[in-house]
Amino acid sequence: MNRLLRKLPIGIQTFEKIRIGDYLYVDKTAMVWELAQTDSPYFLSRPRRFGKSLLISTFESYFQGRKDLFEGLAIEKLETDWIEYPILHLDLNAEKYDAPERLGIILERHIVQWEKLYGTESGEESYSARFYGIIRRAYEQTGKGVVVLIDEYDKPLLQAILNEELANAYKQTLKAFYGVLKSADRYLRFVFLTGVTKFAQVSVFSDLNQLQDISMRLHYAEVCGITEKELVEVFTPELEKIAQNNDMSLAETVTTMTAMYDGYHFHQQGAGMFNPFSVLNALEACEFNNFWFQTGTPTYLVELLKDSDYDLRLLINGVDVDLDGFSEYRADANNPLPMIYQSGYLTIKAYDKTFRLYTLAFPNDEVRYGFMKFLVPYYTAVTENETGFHISHFVKELYAGDIPSFMERLRAFFAGIPYELNDETERHYQVIFYLVFRLMGQFVDTEVRSAKGRADAIVKTKDRIYIFEFKLNGSAEEALQQINEKGYFEPYTIDPRAKIKVGIDFSKEKRNINNFIIEEERG
Repeated sequence: MNRLLRKLPIGIQTFEKIRIGDYLYVDKTAMVWELAQTDSPYFLSRPRRFGKSLLISTFESYFQGRKDLFEGLAIEKLETDWIEYPILHLDLNAEKYDAPERLGIILERHIVQWEKLYGTESGEESYSARFYGIIRRAYEQTGKGVVVLIDEYDKPLLQAILNEELANAYKQTLKAFYGVLKSADRYLRFVFLTGVTKFAQVSVFSDLNQLQDISMRLHYAEVCGITEKELVEVFTPELEKIAQNNDMSLAETVTTMTAMYDGYHFHQQGAGMFNPFSVLNALEACEFNNFWFQTGTPTYLVELLKDSDYDLRLLINGVDVDLDGFSEYRADANNPLPMIYQSGYLTIKAYDKTFRLYTLAFPNDEVRYGFMKFLVPYYTAVTENETGFHISHFVKELYAGDIPSFMERLRAFFAGIPYELNDETERHYQVIFYLVFRLMGQFVDTEVRSAKGRADAIVKTKDRIYIFEFKLNGSAEEALQQINEKGYFEPYTIDPRAKIKVGIDFSKEKRNINNFIIEEERG
């Protein structure tokens, strides 16, 4: 490929189109070949826009026997036969599932196409009966096992997650439909399903218990996404261009790309994976931005979080949980953690072998700041469009040493707290505090307390170190006294920057900041 005319496959999810169009491709075909050598049915869960559809399309091209599309790739040295198999490819991604008939429409569309190829028989009335008949006839007519590829199997269930009646209707239809893959096993050559979530606990797959879930298998941790090695090997000319446009070295560019888009781990020992959608868009735009988050947070997750009583500070700081606590699907508004993890907003960051506990946290800066910015309108009176404006002004005011303006802006964030401040709304106030200071962390060095014996928040600018302490229904004087008595500023004694201590009291009656006191100490 001409280095000056290299094409990035942004938005292209068809393997054939990528190869014929001479687009850049990160070679995953060795793993495709390895999986295809078995007759096992597989399931893979990955976040949205992480390459699942391209993987399904790659399997489709392979089982079509399209040797021409794989020239120069790893699989070319592995495969010798290139046999064509009958393929049934079901993509559930391209429909809005807001009524019971919506699932029927897309199933009918695919089944009719398959029946045109393999015929029909009397007595086949239900979707599952027709699906079974198609598989059997495809096998009998071609003499080869049937390949079934299902992309985004859970899309209907996700869109109906908080509509119990609609969700149950979809579950019953899909359970019967997917159950065919067990009863028709003798006619099948290969089965691969992808989705965001794992619905093992809601009986969708209860009749398909032979599925091999490779979502957290170390060997397949890199089957979707991009490793740092792949990033550098495949995209160095593009990295050099973005480096030049941002006055950075190549090494600095890779470091920034890593902080922004890397960090997904699908096994505790697995390599960090870059989000391919964000990587491609950053390289195309020659700038670092929140591309993945700009595509929108899924409706189901928005609704689940709105109905949740979950302490979101745990997400901001990272949360320890056992495997069952995040790997299985649960439609529980009191614990949205599994859905948040499986949707790609949290990932595995550490693992304690002794207690078998996983630490889940934001994978990278793009998700970290995008997620927190997304939460602001649900906890404050500030709209989504205003969030960036307010946060940038917070930082500018601290740079200028303008604490009064900073505090007035902070009051605006607290203005939307519910009328009575009780235990639940006290958490609400604490979450707002966390959000504001954590969001500032994308521009300045910010620490927010996560253990006893430290100030509530510390913000470091070029000329100043700010030490904040809040008192709920206490006094600003008491807050300032605590800063001095506990020596929160002592770790910075030799630092030449000015130390600004800010004691703040928060009033339950006013549901907002009541008073604050500023004390400055020179280094």
